Amino acid sequence: MPSEAQTLDRLCIDTIRTLSMDAVQAANSGHPGTPMALAPLAYVIFTRHLKHNPADPKWADRDRFILSAGHASMLLYSMLYLTGYGLTLDDIKNFRQWDSPTPGHPEYGLTPGVETTTGPLGQGFATGVGMAMAEAHLAARYNKPGHDVIDHYVYAICSDGDLMEGVAAEAASLAGHLKLGKLIYFWDDNKITIEGSTDLAFTEDVAKRFEGYGWHTETVEDGNDLEAIDAAIRAAQADPRPSMITVKTIIGYGSPNKAGSEKAHGEALGEEEIKLTKKALGWPSQDSFFVPDEALAHMRASGEQGRERQAEWERRMEAFRAAHADTATELDQALSRTLPAGWDADIPTWSTDDKPIATRAASGKALNAIATRVPWLMGGSADLAGSNNTNIDGGGDYGPDNYAGRILHFGVREHAMGSAMNGMTLHGGVRVFGGTFLIFSEYMRPPVRLAALMEQPTIYVYTHDSVGLGEDGPTHQPIEQLPSLRAIPGLIDLRPADANETAEAWRFAMEHNEGPVFLSLTRQALPHVTTGKADGLRKGAYVLADADGGDPQVILIATGSEVSVALEARDALAGEGIRARVVSMPSWALFSQQSKEYRDQVLPPAVHARVSIEAAHPMGWHRWVGSEGEAIGISRFGASAPAKRVFQELGLSADNVCAKAKQLLGLGDGESEKGRAGAGPAAHGTDEK
Repeated sequence: MPSEAQTLDRLCIDTIRTLSMDAVQAANSGHPGTPMALAPLAYVIFTRHLKHNPADPKWADRDRFILSAGHASMLLYSMLYLTGYGLTLDDIKNFRQWDSPTPGHPEYGLTPGVETTTGPLGQGFATGVGMAMAEAHLAARYNKPGHDVIDHYVYAICSDGDLMEGVAAEAASLAGHLKLGKLIYFWDDNKITIEGSTDLAFTEDVAKRFEGYGWHTETVEDGNDLEAIDAAIRAAQADPRPSMITVKTIIGYGSPNKAGSEKAHGEALGEEEIKLTKKALGWPSQDSFFVPDEALAHMRASGEQGRERQAEWERRMEAFRAAHADTATELDQALSRTLPAGWDADIPTWSTDDKPIATRAASGKALNAIATRVPWLMGGSADLAGSNNTNIDGGGDYGPDNYAGRILHFGVREHAMGSAMNGMTLHGGVRVFGGTFLIFSEYMRPPVRLAALMEQPTIYVYTHDSVGLGEDGPTHQPIEQLPSLRAIPGLIDLRPADANETAEAWRFAMEHNEGPVFLSLTRQALPHVTTGKADGLRKGAYVLADADGGDPQVILIATGSEVSVALEARDALAGEGIRARVVSMPSWALFSQQSKEYRDQVLPPAVHARVSIEAAHPMGWHRWVGSEGEAIGISRFGASAPAKRVFQELGLSADNVCAKAKQLLGLGDGESEKGRAGAGPAAHGTDEK
């Protein structure tokens, strides 16, 4: 006979199962089988191990729980409702409906208790690695003898699909190398994917794979065995390595006709099958969304235990503040993202007489000036630190022997880098940047998109941002990347024209807390053309050089390295008596946010003759040059040659800008010699070979 406690455990677990199947059925959409299989695991994690306080989901020293298998979202929503995170039973009933806090996949910021947005498989796995990296860093930096104020775990449940995605392999390799012992993951080994048995495509020995990464591994043979799950977690907590616990489950557990089948994976069970399942489980009611009072009371009590754990932590924090006031103040600022007074005082400026400098080099100087005054700023590169200029002088290498280090070495793992950056940012207490070549932003696009969706202020340092990188050729020369990144809602683009705009870009990025920012930076040196005006970057676009002798006849709009080209064209046009205004437009996103009045001041509607020049695909430029304007860009791949030759051959020249401007004014045919061969036709999308 089961004990009273075992009976209550089973009642709570079956409550999770029935809520999940009822919610999916009501929505006629979703994934019931995985929550039904994993209910015992989630129950043990939340009631026996997870350090959390539903009354304060943002408590800094809470454990983090991630459902990387985001399609099983009803598992998480059931737990959050039952343990008291503020979800109501009506919210469960409105699963997957408009404006509901229970969307199809967990979304950070929408539902209290959801630590990160998951759904794209592998992302939760890799994001959790970043959270563990942040925990290790903060513990190493701020814990003092007798004052352990940062000490928590990161738990995550992963599916077969998570482990098939490449980003999980990247992140697992990194976590094993870093020996992140506070990382405890569970693999739901249910042998089923949407198409059928995992034998169709996934037959590797997962445990051996993770042992090879340097992880501790455990196996729970029966996913319903609460004591075996509990013992595996305790073993993982005692091991200094990251842990992967294989939990063997039956998808759709309890369903007489669909358990163990792909039919329980991605569709509602059906009304009749739910009745049969409830009967098989011995469930006391056939009513939908029935929650036994004793189950709810028990689950709420388990959540309320977190109040005392947080209160105890707060007492420790007060003792910490009394003993280490300055360090505690720094930690408070880091956790609240409050920049210290004078944080930007050392950011350099450049005069027009200074030697030209690549914006990537200027970025490195600005970054280090900030890092001396903002000690929680940290970051690194995907094995390109010397090229990206992302090292922090004296910051120390982050690693298993020095978690206090501020220089992150992600290795050649751009995808994991982006996801780990999200995890570190979501965790809090650090401000993170990551660098690679702009072309390799393609490898990390999914976490960049998620950072924007979650409104997380990650900073991406993308260098070698155009064909101006020269000899490495078209494999490394970005063309479509700029417009592609600009298309991500909430991602702020910053393509500075010179060193001063670059410094201002860093100033803006550090103050921007509402979403991610990317800096698009040059390999090649650029003259200092925005001295005294670079703060115009904050408005996205501004008049850098106006027409002499009257209103402009033509407006030349440029970004990044092409701003100096536009200025050269302006001077040439002035020599022919043509009045041209030059607008530096480092950020489409920021300019779009300005008032119509300001935008019209910069780009007067009455001036129809407009020419843009940017060493990228011209897609989208019609918004700024208008239907009568010309967009000089590149609609073909680049070429391997010195940068100046590539620019000239592709029409990214002052001569071509002048030719286009004169054509718009009815003063020429609009084609320079190289414009005919390069960027002129390309701007109109012709297929050049």
